[in-house]
Amino acid sequence: MTKLQDLLQAITITDTFHAGDSEITGISYHSQKVEPGQLFVCITGYSTDGHKYLGDAVKRGAVAAIVERIQPEIDVPQYVVPNSRIAMARLASAYYGRPADRMTMIGITATNGKTSTTYMTNAILERHGFKTGMIGTVVVKIDEERIPAELTTPESLDLQAYLKRMVDAGVSHVSMEVSSAAQEANRVESVDYDIVCFNNLSREHIDSHGTFENYFAAKSKLIRGAGERSFAVLNLDDEYAASLATETRAKVITFGMRSGEGTLHCKDLDLSTGRAKFTVEILKAFEANGVRHEPGEFRVDLRIPGLHSVYNSMAAIAIALLCGVSVATIQETLRTFGGVERRFQFIHEDAFTIIDDHFANPGNIDVTLETLRYMDYEDFHLVYAIRGARGPIINRENAESIVKWMNRLERRELIATRSRSHVNRHNVVSDEETDVFLEVMNEAGIEVKLFDELPDAIGAALGEAKRGDLILLAGCQGMDPGAEIALQLLGKPGTDAAE
Repeated sequence: MTKLQDLLQAITITDTFHAGDSEITGISYHSQKVEPGQLFVCITGYSTDGHKYLGDAVKRGAVAAIVERIQPEIDVPQYVVPNSRIAMARLASAYYGRPADRMTMIGITATNGKTSTTYMTNAILERHGFKTGMIGTVVVKIDEERIPAELTTPESLDLQAYLKRMVDAGVSHVSMEVSSAAQEANRVESVDYDIVCFNNLSREHIDSHGTFENYFAAKSKLIRGAGERSFAVLNLDDEYAASLATETRAKVITFGMRSGEGTLHCKDLDLSTGRAKFTVEILKAFEANGVRHEPGEFRVDLRIPGLHSVYNSMAAIAIALLCGVSVATIQETLRTFGGVERRFQFIHEDAFTIIDDHFANPGNIDVTLETLRYMDYEDFHLVYAIRGARGPIINRENAESIVKWMNRLERRELIATRSRSHVNRHNVVSDEETDVFLEVMNEAGIEVKLFDELPDAIGAALGEAKRGDLILLAGCQGMDPGAEIALQLLGKPGTDAAE
């Protein structure tokens, strides 16, 4: 039980209706989940307005409400705030005792690689001996407990509840993905990060943000909002991440492969097998957590493949060094870290190789296909699931990125699929999306073998593959079951085309 008036000290109130004091049993923003004695927060969302459900919340036992507009017909204390999302984040943090302040908070953002970098960072911190928490697209991890994730970054009330559970479990370090949607919706409003990381930016989620500029602004809030006692880890090879080096109060740690001007530099890269080996140079001395890192270098061997994994690992290495983890622990973790499903994942290595990748947007496509330029193989077969329910713009841009790399890889044909039976109703590929993809390919002189069904497309690639070849299963929701289908086909007599 918490005194309501004590809790309200955490927010700015501009007006009141039937103000009074009482003890509350909790906070809720979902009217169907309200329990007796709770404070209800009316959230103005993208598709609905929580003010419409205040009456339902009161019927279920809500004793007071946070609103942006007074609802005079509903007879409970109401407190008007300028922004109910910001208010909820601050109330949640106060209600749970500001749990983020009691742990080392690490926030990671990027268009591509948030999940992999977060997992990689968590693995290094765990091996060091820290008790860790992790929040992201796939799972919420509270020490040994794992909870399936519903959002990349949870709603602020849920986030603070998870953080409180982490504190209670003795967690010391939390690695979390921070999405642009979370920034725009103020879900991490009351989290003061100790380390923030911005790895890359490319065109994605434009529909939800309106413009690319708005998308960048939402992403960059994590860095621009970091405090002077925190660290900002930035990728100098990405122009957007690099531009934030002078836009933050945080102490800046930079890394790069093409750029040798940063704190850390990746050199002597060997990607011939698809799995990277490289040297990390510490070019500039830095100090954190009482440990001073002098200029020097060390080797890294990655178990997970792909050029993008090099950048993700460089970010994780920087974060780990800031947390006081030894170089030996970093090296051993990265040598054994198995990666995240569908992130340039090797699913078959025999007569020929099959790689599965989620291939979401131009930035992801660029870094995935650039990796192939470093690899040794005979011939390359691309099976691409056209992206459904994202509109013609992102599909045109994806197609243009594919064309660019098909030219560089000297390939003039690919296999595409609508994956009709393997997507839900939210990811169906429209005729317009198919047409714009085919239009770009036709203009570039690239032959497309188009299949309605995913198994037929994968089967065609398996039928073409010869010893030493490489098959790339590429795409988002439409290719999610692709690895399983490919392995099932390989298990049937006569389907292994390399034999």
